[in-house]
Parts: sequence; structure tokens; C-alpha cells
Amino acid sequence: MVIDAALLERVLERDEVLPCFQPLRELRSGRLIGFELLARWNHAEFGLILPDTFIEVAEQSGLLKELTRRVLKKAFQAAFDLPASFRLAVNVSPAQMKDVTLPEQIATIAGETNFPLDRLTVEVTETSLLHNFDVAREVTREFKALGCKLVLDDFGTGYSNLRHLQMVDFDGLKIDKSFVTEVTRSRDSRKIVASLIGLGQSLGLTTVAEGLECEEQASLLLYLGCDIGQGWYYGRPVTASQLADVIHAAPVKLNAKWSATAGDLASMEALPNQRVAHLQAIYDGAPVGLCLLSRDFRYVSVNRRFAEMKRMQAADMIGQTVYGLFPGWFPLYEPYLNRVLAGEVLSDIEISRPALVGNDLGPTTILVSYEPAKDEAGEVMGISMAVLDITERKRNEEALRMSEEQYRNLIDLNPQTPWIFDQNRNLIDFGLHWEKLTGYTREDLLQMGYVNTICEEDRDRVAQAMLASFAKKTDLDIEWRAKMKNGSLCWMRSRGTIILEASGNDYHLFGSTEDINELVGLRRYKESTSVPTEAG
Repeated sequence: MVIDAALLERVLERDEVLPCFQPLRELRSGRLIGFELLARWNHAEFGLILPDTFIEVAEQSGLLKELTRRVLKKAFQAAFDLPASFRLAVNVSPAQMKDVTLPEQIATIAGETNFPLDRLTVEVTETSLLHNFDVAREVTREFKALGCKLVLDDFGTGYSNLRHLQMVDFDGLKIDKSFVTEVTRSRDSRKIVASLIGLGQSLGLTTVAEGLECEEQASLLLYLGCDIGQGWYYGRPVTASQLADVIHAAPVKLNAKWSATAGDLASMEALPNQRVAHLQAIYDGAPVGLCLLSRDFRYVSVNRRFAEMKRMQAADMIGQTVYGLFPGWFPLYEPYLNRVLAGEVLSDIEISRPALVGNDLGPTTILVSYEPAKDEAGEVMGISMAVLDITERKRNEEALRMSEEQYRNLIDLNPQTPWIFDQNRNLIDFGLHWEKLTGYTREDLLQMGYVNTICEEDRDRVAQAMLASFAKKTDLDIEWRAKMKNGSLCWMRSRGTIILEASGNDYHLFGSTEDINELVGLRRYKESTSVPTEAG
């Protein structure tokens, strides 16, 4: 369709250009926060026609001011009834930014419709600032004086002059659709978008992404720290009569892989530099060694504890390879590092390292966990390591093992049978001599299994004696008959004492059992052969 000035003039006379409203949503919550105003020609035959076909004609023919007046008036009238928190964003063209009376024109229209200008966001393209910066800056100042907010539109597609951000009091940056479209497919686009968001937020500017077409794009923009999104995913432009349906629709929650969980949302409130400072403090203060290696095994970052474990300064390690700093240890690490580069997660790998020649590091044992460090698309960009020096722990374990061996030898070599009971009369431990004497295995005797070795006639008497010792905290001294696995009986004497455990909660009965079968036999023999006295 060919549009000339005469046709456009008739379109305006028939009042066929109307405002449409595209939703703006907060990415973090999915909450609707306002609309961007877009002009459409309501053609009787072709329906709503995009402004690309008639805006240039309006600029060239001098009809842009009238077109703007008509669209804004209708938009302000429709937006007047929107919730007070909602904002209305409007684009101004480079040609309009040359007109120093533009803010006054918009203020007049707002006054006629009672629309508060503190709810208006004016979007200015970067090219608007290039031709006559002084005039453009004066126009932006007038808008700010009226209470409007300013957003720099399409930043990154033109000259991206940082001077504009310094000289003009912008409130936000808008990321161009060309970057957003490729953000999930192109690593370069992701890095550009991340840089724009980081730049905007470091300057305290709200960041807006346009052209969002799917949840994956929206969730990735949220992950990168973007504040506001618009595009077909959040809704196509609607006419004034359809605004109520959009307003009452439920928030658009994000569930894709990059979206934040509920627990993450609080941390996303902080600005990037605050988050970085917070994470750096945690990183340096961690009681374990932490480091990040690049794909070629160079130290990208190390925390204080990691450097201390190497007897080095962190600054001296950055940029160096693992092999270059520790050639003697590298063969121990290399198999694990290659597995992690292939995407594998390795946890609690114990590595014993020999003394390092040329360094005061002696033999050490470390516990290492490796994790692939991935970018937004899941590509492995390096290796994250957490290292714990367990040398002292291993020494203590070895000392404890030797102590336990000595303890076991003392028990097992004892001609008597040492034992330990808990308060429930469960047998916890005993010497090896008891197995040899009775013929039962250790598994047969532990816990309550030992009861089978007590002669049936003596079981109640032994149990009552043990209960009395625990109840009265008195020593145990009892003779009883043991029943061997072969069925024979043998007299035993068990003596023990009650000891309170270090925890202060549980008592145990410690003692030993000796074979007194010969003594009992001898004693009975003497009793049976003794000569009665005269008194007897």
C-alpha cells in the first residue's frame, strides 16, 4: 500500500489512527506494571496497520505533530482509568527530539485529559541524541522537569556513546529486540545482553528487554538480571477496549530452566555490584580452599584459604597453570580434571600428595570436589574446585587405628575375658578368649546372645545382679556356670564396676570374667574331705 501526505491527512481527518497498548511486565514476579503506547492505523479493509508505513510520511509532510496529538489524547484518556501504579511508555522520534516545544505539547495534552505526567515514560532512541545533542538534552531536561521518566531506547545498536548516559539523566535502558531474539542461541548475544544489563544496573538504571517471544528468553533475561520485559510472550498490543482483560489476567510466572526459584528472588533484589561483593566475602572467608580453573587448567580465581594451603599468595597463582606451579602433583589431578571437562561431577576425591620439592609443603592428603563451571547455555567453560586439607585428620585416624589395635590386642591377649555392657544389659564388646573358651562366635555372643552361655538355673540370678549394679551404682562380683557350645558346664567368676560415660548420660558396666572351674572343684573337694573338729 502506497501512502502519501494526502492519504494520511484524510486518515487523520477520519480519526482512523488509534492507540494500542503492549503490556510491560516485571520479569521477577510476572506482575503487570504498565503499557507501551503504539500507534496503529485502523484500516477498514486491512485492519490494524503498523506505523512503519505512515510515520515517515507524517514526518516529511509535517503531520507528525497532529498525529501525535490525536494518539496521545486517546491514549491518555484510556490510561486515566488504569491503576495508579501503572506507567505508560511512549516513543518519541529523532525528528521530534529536535523540537524544543515537544515537552510543552505533551504537557498540554496531559492537562486536557487529566493524565498525571509522573506516570509517563518517554523512550528516546540513541540516534535522537546524535544530530543536535544540545537541543536533545534540553528536551530531555524539560521532560524530567515535568516529572516524566526517561528510557534510552535501542542502546547498543547505534554508537552506544557512554557520554549520553553521563550527560542525560536517564532512568532506564532498553535492550533492542535484535539481541533478545538471539539470546538463547548465540553466546555473543548473551554476553552483549549481560554487559548491557550490568552497565545499566551498575548505573542504577532499570533495564527493559523488548521482543520477548518465549518463556526461555524471558527466564534467561531474568537470570541475567533484567528488570522488565515486553513482547508477544507477555502479550500483543491491544486496543483500549481490551485493556481490562489484560489488567485482570494472572501474573505470568516463569518456570523454564533459567528462571529463579522462590528462594533466589530475594537475592536478585540486590544490585550486581552488591551481589558480587557479598559473594566475594563468602568466597574469601570460606574455611575450605576454593578455586576456578579455565579449560586449559589455569587459575582464574583462588580464595584466601586455597592460596594458604599452597603456601602462596593468591595474586601469584592467577594466570598460572596447575602444571606450571605444581608439576609433581599435576599427574595426580589430570585424570579428574579431564573427566570434569567432559561434564562429570566428582565429589569427595581423596588424593595423597608427596612432599613438594622446592617448597616447604610436606606429604599431604586432600579431599577434593570438582564441578563443571558452565555458562548460560550449559557449555563447560572451566572447573570449580573445593579442597579440604585432611592431613591432620588422616594422622589422627591412623593414630586412633593404632590405638584401637593396641586396645584390641590387650583385650584379646588377656588370660581373663574383659567385657563391656550397656544399661540394657547388651554385650557391647569382649575379648577373643571368650570365643575360644565357649565355642561360640562373636556374632553369636554380642548384644543379648551371651545369655545362651549362662546355665539356665543361673540366668535370673546373673540378670538380677547386673540390674542391681546399674540401679545402685555398685560393683558386680558373682560366680555362675557357663554353658559351652558342646553342652559342658564351667564355673566362672565375673567382676565389674559401673562407669559414667564422657557424655554424662549413659552408664556402662566394665569388667572381666575368669575361669574358676578348677578352683571351685578344689574348694568342693576340700569341703568334702575336711575332718570335723571336736566342736563340730
